[in-house]
Amino acid sequence: MLRFAIFGIENDSVNTAVNVLLLVLIVVWFALIFWTFADARRRIDDPMLVACATAASLFPFVGTIVYLIVRPPEFVDDVRLRELEMTAAEARLAQLDYQLCPHCDYEIKADYLRCPSCMRKLKERCYSCSKPIDPAWRICPFCEAETNAPTPSTTRRRRRQTTDQATVATEAPPELAEAAETGTGETSRRRRR
Repeated sequence: MLRFAIFGIENDSVNTAVNVLLLVLIVVWFALIFWTFADARRRIDDPMLVACATAASLFPFVGTIVYLIVRPPEFVDDVRLRELEMTAAEARLAQLDYQLCPHCDYEIKADYLRCPSCMRKLKERCYSCSKPIDPAWRICPFCEAETNAPTPSTTRRRRRQTTDQATVATEAPPELAEAAETGTGETSRRRRR
């Protein structure tokens, strides 16, 4: 058999080197296919797009390069974590800045004295430091001045007395007492129905 020498190397050595090089290229190609699949799973939420990216990497080396160009810049877990942090931060800010009016559920700030929607009084102004304080507080937490807020037991008694219709009817002027009595009869008829 006739042997040719290329650059002083016999043909069997060149064939072995070419075979080893082809084996390395095939191993690298399969590794790139696996890497594309694993990376696409971490970056893409849709399984169909993951399969398309993996199929594109079946074209030796070119498919993986194209995937590297068009792949999403962030991992799916990072995007979800960022959205979760943004939602939590928005909830914290909403909790600090705004509340709902207890009477009409309109959005109000914590330092409002009156609701801008229903005009009901939400807080009192401290006579000493002029900061808004809750009407039930007996002392201002800002300047430690005592307020003239009633004790909780008198507040309960006062509420019971004002909601008792018989007491309201006897304490009201005669014109209002008659209206209250007729209103009581109508209310009791409505309740029976």
